[in-house]
Amino acid sequence: MLHAKMEYKWSLIILAFVLVPVNCNNSSLEKCYHCSTNPEASTQGRKLDGMSGYKRCCKGEVHDYFKSTHYKKTISKGNSVEVHESSSYEEYHSFISACAHYQPYGFGNTYINGNFFGDMEVAAFLAHVGSTIYCGNQVATMEQLAQGSCYNKEMNFNSNYCDEHYKNIYPCVPGVAYYGRGPLPIYWNYNYGKASKDLNVDLLNHPEYIEQNSTLAFQVSLWRWMTPIKEDQPSAHNVFIGYWEPTKNDTLANGVSGFGATMKVLYGDLVCGQDDNESMNNIISNYLHYLDSMGVAQEEARSYEVLSCAKQVASNPSFSSYP
Repeated sequence: MLHAKMEYKWSLIILAFVLVPVNCNNSSLEKCYHCSTNPEASTQGRKLDGMSGYKRCCKGEVHDYFKSTHYKKTISKGNSVEVHESSSYEEYHSFISACAHYQPYGFGNTYINGNFFGDMEVAAFLAHVGSTIYCGNQVATMEQLAQGSCYNKEMNFNSNYCDEHYKNIYPCVPGVAYYGRGPLPIYWNYNYGKASKDLNVDLLNHPEYIEQNSTLAFQVSLWRWMTPIKEDQPSAHNVFIGYWEPTKNDTLANGVSGFGATMKVLYGDLVCGQDDNESMNNIISNYLHYLDSMGVAQEEARSYEVLSCAKQVASNPSFSSYP
């Protein structure tokens, strides 16, 4: 399974809200240019290294096209279980509030050469969220999510995920464990420390804030999506929208922009480079379902080679690819 003994209950049970100041500095991110009235006619943007002529801009907001009805439809996944209306509505607004912090950096509103990737990116992000929600050792079913029987934090607390290599920069706090928290969970003291700086919230000392505030939980998960794990590697956002040019080594490792590459970035060899496997296919299945839920033709997701990471060689070994 993709993550060790994880349970979540964030999907249909609203996390208790606490007053946590959140101010996205996004120190590691770069704002995108805004499109002109007609994005296809836009001449703004910069040329990317190795991507001559590619122009990136962002325009609009996620809530313009992704409504609460879409959110409810994605989390119910067509099951007959009744989804609690008020819970899904509140969670939807937590998600939209989190998106607002990352829209200036292109989440959910990016155009590349006039092609809109926003709706597909939201579907991709939620596909990872839906696929990393666990009950015990098993991937949670949508029925379990709808019944609120899964949890938003890791169940196995045997490891505190403290890397002493970062003790001078992100020292581990005595008695605090940095296990996976959030819909798309972060692990390790250094990730809690980096997220603390970018979100201006003291997660290194108080990682429990993620469990207590659903907007912050989404913000942390979007931070993971938007931020490279390592400085010399792209983020899941960049490989998905194609704002990334594979190097010669990436090409030799069968690296290609698209949904499959997001799995390579987020999970490394825990999922990728293993031919067809259950974890990978579950994530792809969720992505295609969410595209349908949002009215996006699956054909736009392109070929299986782009959807899959079965043949892509992971950049990081298992220990470090599990962020």
